[in-house]
Amino acid sequence: MTVRCKFICMEIITIPGFYTARFIPVSSGSEENKRFWSATPSGKLELGTINEMPFEVGKEYYLDITLVE
Repeated sequence: MTVRCKFICMEIITIPGFYTARFIPVSSGSEENKRFWSATPSGKLELGTINEMPFEVGKEYYLDITLVE
């Protein structure tokens, strides 16, 4: 089973040698976003890495969650 989520990048924090991206679920902006919001009304996602972030603030991203057998 796979669950697809849709998040928007709200912030990228850069500390020397470490990057953090913060995301929240989409809530508006398109009919698709309204459908995602009705299924995922709250939450947050934070990713940290020593590599520069490939994400952009204000851009939307899908997150697929799949069970590892």
